[in-house]
Amino acid sequence: MELAHIPTDPVPVPPPLRTVLGADEALPVWRNQMGNLTFPVGAPEPTAYVKWVPAGSPFDLAAEAVRMRWAASFTPVPEVVEVGGDDSGSWLITRALPGETAVSARWTAEPARAVAAIGAGLRAFHDAVPVDGCPFVVDADARLATARARLDLPIEPRRFPPELQTWRVAELRAVLDDPPPTRPDDVVVGHGDGCAPNTIVGDDGRCVGHVDLGALGVTDRWADLAVASWSLGWNYQGDWEQAFYDAYGIDPDPDRIRYQRILWTLT
Repeated sequence: MELAHIPTDPVPVPPPLRTVLGADEALPVWRNQMGNLTFPVGAPEPTAYVKWVPAGSPFDLAAEAVRMRWAASFTPVPEVVEVGGDDSGSWLITRALPGETAVSARWTAEPARAVAAIGAGLRAFHDAVPVDGCPFVVDADARLATARARLDLPIEPRRFPPELQTWRVAELRAVLDDPPPTRPDDVVVGHGDGCAPNTIVGDDGRCVGHVDLGALGVTDRWADLAVASWSLGWNYQGDWEQAFYDAYGIDPDPDRIRYQRILWTLT
C-alpha cells in the first residue's frame, strides 16, 4: 500500500499555480497516493500553503474550506485565503500555522514529544469543537455500506496496511457486520483524518492546530483515535500507541479500534 509522504524531489507545478509559486517546478511538502500535492508559499519560512487536487479527485477542496471557516471559531486551523479551480483541478490556499507537521524531520527525531502533541492536540480538538450546531455529520451508514460493497470486489492484499494483509474477507466482513455501538459520550466533531501529519507542532512541542479538515463532522471519537494511533507506526520508529492514548487521556478500546481501522481502510 502506497502511503502519503513528504517528497524529496521537485515536481512540475500545475499551470494554475505557477503564478502563485513563481516557478514551473517546486518541492511539495506533501503528496498522497492520489496525486494531491501541497506546496509551501514563501521562503525561507512559508507564509501560506497551497493544496492542489487534480481533476477527477474525490477530494472536495471547496467543502474543506467551508469546514475550516466554521471550525476556526473553536479551534486553531489555517485561515482560508482562496479557493479556485479549472478543468485541470482545484486548489486551496491557506495561511501557515506557526509550526511544523508532526512528521517533519525535527519531530520524527523526537517521537515522544511529537506523539504527546498529537494525542493532547486531538483531545483538545474534540473538547473544543461543539457537536451542537455543527452542520457537518459523517454518514456512518454510508461508510459501512461502501466498506461492505468493496469486500465484494477482488482485493489485493498488498493494498492493505501490513496489519490487515493476512485477514480473510470473511474475517473483515464479520467485524463490519457487528459494529460496536457509539456511546453517547463518544459523539464528537471528528477531524476526519487524524493521521500524524495533520497535527502541527510548535517550537515548544505542543500542538498549535490541525490541517486537512475535508472530512470534519460529527462522528464517533474512535474514528479519529483508531487512525491517529495507527499512523504512528507509519511515521515513527518504535511502538507509541500507548503513549498516544495516555496523552489523549483514554484507555484503548481494542474492539472499536479494530472496527474503525477496517472501516477506514475500505472507505
